[in-house]
Amino acid sequence: MTPPRSPRRHPRLTLLLATLAAVLALAFTYPPSLPAFVAPRHAPPPPPLATAEPIGASAAVDMVQSMPGDSVQFPVRLDDDSLSMRYQWVAVGDTVSMALTRPLDRKALTAPSAPGFYRLAIVRDTTTLVLDRPVLAVMIPFAEKKGAVLNGYRIGTYRGERRGSDAHPDGFFPVQPADTDVSVSAHLRLADFITHDSQQDVWPKYVALTPRLLDKVELVAAELERRAGRSGRMQLELDVHSGFRTPSYNRTVPRAADDSRHQYGDAADIAVDANGDGRVNAADARLVADAVEAVEAAHPDLTGGLGIYTSSRYPVPYVHIDARGERKRWRG
Repeated sequence: MTPPRSPRRHPRLTLLLATLAAVLALAFTYPPSLPAFVAPRHAPPPPPLATAEPIGASAAVDMVQSMPGDSVQFPVRLDDDSLSMRYQWVAVGDTVSMALTRPLDRKALTAPSAPGFYRLAIVRDTTTLVLDRPVLAVMIPFAEKKGAVLNGYRIGTYRGERRGSDAHPDGFFPVQPADTDVSVSAHLRLADFITHDSQQDVWPKYVALTPRLLDKVELVAAELERRAGRSGRMQLELDVHSGFRTPSYNRTVPRAADDSRHQYGDAADIAVDANGDGRVNAADARLVADAVEAVEAAHPDLTGGLGIYTSSRYPVPYVHIDARGERKRWRG
């Protein structure tokens, strides 16, 4: 009988199996060594061409005023390469027109020649940055008023006109319907200062308004928020009962002073739920009055009038605040 043959050996297969066994032995003996993850590096975004600087002691005013074509000290911080920048004014609601740019001067900018509301646009090469705030409000000079009327809008006659003095605003801002929602400070917008007269369908309307008043009202709001334990802007809601009043309308307001500061754009009647209880009553008016006193003590340059109206003849109690430069106190 023939003996069985020995199995034939294949050298290459043997070598392959030996190598695979060695690899498997190492895989179970040593943990896998993975390369460390390196997060991709992204270059930081370039700094903006310009940023708005705070306005006023409150740092919450969003309006700069000017006469047409005047030199304007605009509160803007530029990056180091400002020599290559140009600027232009963009009317609120309009788009940028590169053809209207001017060389940028750090010291002063030139206001547009047409009255209205503008935003500052900074241009460098192909990059354009339009600043949301502050807005530049270019006035129409007071001398443009003819008698009691300015461009079809009835304003009336100031006491200073009748007496031959300059006791009147320097000018007025023309307000179109699209401008009413423009922010002039952290808590206030243009609509808060339009006269509540019978000329609802007459546009543009004209408003006198001073940044001093805006600064004072914002300081009062900040003081109220601080005392109530709130933090951050836009916490309180201010209801402006009366902002700018034309002399014509002021004469129709019961018990209004003939020379009311509302006619000069530096007064506002404000109702606010100062204690956050969901109501506006005499207690809120007292809190607002206390805040006004605190603001005037800290900022004597904003001294002015304070009137408290809490009698039953007023459906909602309110407080008159103005920045006339002279201390006055009364109850309505």
